[in-house]
Amino acid sequence: MQISSRFSVAVHVLSLLACQDPAALLTSDRMAGSVNTNPVVIRRILGQLKKAGLVEVRAAAGGTFLRLAPASISLLDVYRAVEVVAEGKLFHVHASPNVRCAVGRNIQAALDATLARAQTALERELARVTLAQVVVDLALPVAT
Repeated sequence: MQISSRFSVAVHVLSLLACQDPAALLTSDRMAGSVNTNPVVIRRILGQLKKAGLVEVRAAAGGTFLRLAPASISLLDVYRAVEVVAEGKLFHVHASPNVRCAVGRNIQAALDATLARAQTALERELARVTLAQVVVDLALPVAT
């Protein structure tokens, strides 16, 4: 299983915004150039980030801006904004194991607690890291 690239693309976009001079115009086309993807992908992710209250998007080439300080945005905020994972549902156990098999009949119950702990650990780690810390790791200045 793999978490979709929406998360890393969203962090990439938010990092661009955090490093951007607030007076400068950062469009989805420019962001797409940095991410090396189609602007439609960027606009879709920006829509999710906007819905979560993390960015402001000004239509008609007005640019995109952070709504919060980079130190106030955790990676968990970003993850929750762009990933479509229900609480406690990061891992999916195959849907139709053979119930006539002792393993098939019990595999979900055997894994539930472990997988719940793994998801909690992931979310706890993402909550610890802010966008400002990512920008520091990029060795780029945070715009003020």
